[in-house]
Amino acid sequence: MALRIKICGITREEDAWAAVDAGADALGFVFVPGTPRFIEPERAATITRHLPPFVSCVGLFVNADPALIRATLTEVRLDTVQLHGDESPEVGLLLRGQVRVIQAFRVQGPEILLRLPNYRKSADAWLLDAYVPGAAGGTGARFDWNLAVHARELGHPLILAGGLKPENIADAVRQVRPFAVDVSSGVEISPGRKDLEKVQRLIAAARSA
Repeated sequence: MALRIKICGITREEDAWAAVDAGADALGFVFVPGTPRFIEPERAATITRHLPPFVSCVGLFVNADPALIRATLTEVRLDTVQLHGDESPEVGLLLRGQVRVIQAFRVQGPEILLRLPNYRKSADAWLLDAYVPGAAGGTGARFDWNLAVHARELGHPLILAGGLKPENIADAVRQVRPFAVDVSSGVEISPGRKDLEKVQRLIAAARSA
């Protein structure tokens, strides 16, 4: 199966199109108020409504009320919800009938391998990100990719995130062989503003791996 590439933290229409033109399969929009890459649903909708078909749009939420998530789904053309907090499996189960669900986990150590199976039915894919105290993601930190290898062996689609950038993406893909990669800060000029040259280099390096 071909590797899928998601560029997350989109806040500008020009960045969305630059990522699509470079070959991104999915774009991520952060609906977490108070975070550096937050985008209002109304603004996100003006971006997503003009995107071409076959580009997936992912909404990222942290411990949000399912009613709020559903309202955002209605307003913004989202294909997938990414739950990036401490959500229980029940939250994913509530949403899966309406939208695809990615459950994110911040990896501290091997204990993550015991948690993942609890979310097999409630998530279409698992995303592994680095653990940084006080931050839900987008930190540029990475974790031990060997844990991601073991997680992939559990037989559920795995998305690798955390500290990925043009310089290390090929090594990450070759070592982990994930279903997809998710990159935000590694291709930015500043939070929420993408660097076109970095986006192009990252996607080319990931595809070549």
